Amino acid sequence: MSEDSNTLAIMLFSEILGTDQILRSRLSKVLPKGMEISHFSVLNHLAWRETERSPAQLAETFHVTRGAMTNTLNKLEWAGYVHIRPDWDDARRKMVTISPAGRQARETALSSIAPMITNVVEQLGEDKARAALPILRELRTQLG
Repeated sequence: MSEDSNTLAIMLFSEILGTDQILRSRLSKVLPKGMEISHFSVLNHLAWRETERSPAQLAETFHVTRGAMTNTLNKLEWAGYVHIRPDWDDARRKMVTISPAGRQARETALSSIAPMITNVVEQLGEDKARAALPILRELRTQLG
């Protein structure tokens, strides 16, 4: 890798990391009280998938340890946002699904963050936001 390519790579990842920090900070401030970004992310994923997932599958999807996912799922279960049941085929495993209260919590969270993220897209411009999506998806796929 040439020095110019190395500099470009460092600049790209610095921008991504900086953007991630700012976005997480702003999201944390507007999410409903007691909801963390990890909680919203899991609820959002379960709502979109509309199927049960094991904690191990969720950990892999979010690139976190099983312990970290178990911690998040325990908090979500305590709040009544997910149902966790034994896997009928393998009693050692558990299966997770979003509850009606979890769907409502997700909708509440979406309502609270929508003005912030809509404003960001409006300031950026829809054309630029659409143009960025394929690049960001490809980057996520390469890193995943």
